[in-house]
Amino acid sequence: MSANDKYLAVFTSNKASARWQAWYAMSDAERDARDEAGLAALKAWDETHRDAIVYAGGPLGPTKRTSPDGVADVVNELTVFVVVRAPSHEAAAKLFEGHPHFTIFPCDSVDVMPLLGPEPGA
Repeated sequence: MSANDKYLAVFTSNKASARWQAWYAMSDAERDARDEAGLAALKAWDETHRDAIVYAGGPLGPTKRTSPDGVADVVNELTVFVVVRAPSHEAAAKLFEGHPHFTIFPCDSVDVMPLLGPEPGA
């Protein structure tokens, strides 16, 4: 693998989308069952891809944006992130095909981008 073999994957979700509306419409019991199945599937995905995972990342919380106008609370579609290692950008993206975040949970997509620049501490 090359020096630039690390990729940031950010899952996105539009909480106003039809997928999320269906998620919110589930009963607590239905959502709990989906959560249980989804968490098991995520654990299995992590195990299958453990050699590619550089940093497990995790869910992202509420966002504050700092700009020339100051600090403000904002809403964006960033939901979860992970850093992976792969031999190419295409290979990194393909790691996420059929991922539980959008086959079981209502995430919309995952954006995969190379991490550029030197290694931390280099």
